[in-house]
Amino acid sequence: MQFTTDEEQWREYHVAPRYLAGSSGVADPGFAPVSHWPHHHLDDGPCQLVVTSPDHRIRIGWFGDDYDLWKVTAADDAVSAPRWTAVFNHNTPAEIVLGLTAALADNWSEDSDRFLDRPSSYWAAGVTPLFNAGWKREAAEYGTVEIVSPDRQAGAVIDMRRNRTVTLWAGPTGWGTRAEATFTSGTPPHLIAATAAALVDPAPVVRTRRMIHPKVEPFVQLTPLEPDPPRAARAPTPLDVRRIAVTAALRRTSLSRHSTIQARISTHPPVPKPVRPGAATPILPRPHR
Repeated sequence: MQFTTDEEQWREYHVAPRYLAGSSGVADPGFAPVSHWPHHHLDDGPCQLVVTSPDHRIRIGWFGDDYDLWKVTAADDAVSAPRWTAVFNHNTPAEIVLGLTAALADNWSEDSDRFLDRPSSYWAAGVTPLFNAGWKREAAEYGTVEIVSPDRQAGAVIDMRRNRTVTLWAGPTGWGTRAEATFTSGTPPHLIAATAAALVDPAPVVRTRRMIHPKVEPFVQLTPLEPDPPRAARAPTPLDVRRIAVTAALRRTSLSRHSTIQARISTHPPVPKPVRPGAATPILPRPHR
C-alpha cells in the first residue's frame, strides 16, 4: 500500500546535514552522556529538568516549553556564580547538544577543573572543527569573525566586542527555522570545539517528516529508514476496460483479414514454370540392317 498524507508526515527519515534537522522535542540524546548523574525534576517554573554533576558544579537544564531549550553552566563550586554559560534554542538538534554534554562527562571528576579552563587567546581554537570540515571565513561586521558552511545554511560568529562570545547557527532566519547555540566568553574552547564537531558530524539524524520545517526541507537530504512499500495494482477504470476491449477487437479483425488473404492465395492454381530453352537434340542416323 502507499502512504497517505498523514502516514507520510509520521514516516521516519535519515536527515542530512544534521544541523538542519531541528529539534525532535525529546531531550534524551542530549542527556545520554550524563544519564548517570543526579536528575532533579522541577514541578514549578520554566525549567522542567536539571541534571547536575555529583558535586553540582555542572548544571544542565532542560526548558521544555521555552525558546531557549537548554542551559548549561559550570561554576567553581555548587553555590558560586557560573564561570560560563551555554544556551541552545528550541530548534537546535539534541544530537548537537550531546557534543557538549559528552565532553563535560569526560572532563568531570571530583579533582578535575578542566571544564573550567581559561579561554585561549587564539580566537579560532573553539571553531577548528569547522575549518577542518571546509567552512570558510567571510567578511563580517567590525569586531566580529564569521565562518560559513559550504551550503551557506550554517555558520559561526565570534564577537570580539563582547569578550569573544561564540554563536553557532544553522538554518534560515526565523523563529521556527534558525538553530542557535551561544557560549559566553568564559567557555573553555575545547568545549566549544566539541559542540562544533557535533555540528559538522556527517552522520545523519532520525526525524519524522513532520519535524522538518517546509522552509528547511529544500536544503536537506531525506532518506527513508524503510523502503517504499510495493505499489498496489490500480483497479481499471471503465475507460480502461473500453480501451482494452477496442484493442482486442482490432487485433481479432486484423488476424481475420490476414487469414482470409492467406486462404485466397492458397486456392489459385499453380503457375507453370517457364521452360528454359536449350540446344536442339541431334538426329542420329538409323542403323543399317
